Amino acid sequence: MTITRLHAGPRMSQAVIHGSTIYLAGQVANQAKGKSAGDQTKEILATIDRLLGEAGSDKAKILSTTIYLADIGTFAEMNAVWDAWVPAGHAPARATVEAKLAAPAYTVEIACIAAKS
Repeated sequence: MTITRLHAGPRMSQAVIHGSTIYLAGQVANQAKGKSAGDQTKEILATIDRLLGEAGSDKAKILSTTIYLADIGTFAEMNAVWDAWVPAGHAPARATVEAKLAAPAYTVEIACIAAKS
């Protein structure tokens, strides 16, 4: 089976397609500094939309998502953005955990697995 890597760098690829499954790397906001968890979530979800489109899928095909929050106290703020973004009837399996992220400016990181369209 063919493996396709999108936006591959020396350390990681932003998306890996294997058969009919798409694996997205953990996504963070590019312009994170000074942005709220809600604003970072909006930017991240737009990136996920773009990457899934490039890989031949969309958010209705997400199977599983893991969300990392630097502060679990921002759970409701992140969820307000998430709930408005997820298509009705297509919520994926999901885990949300508090974790120390790669840089202090990051408050949210989201990774997901999706099926190809």
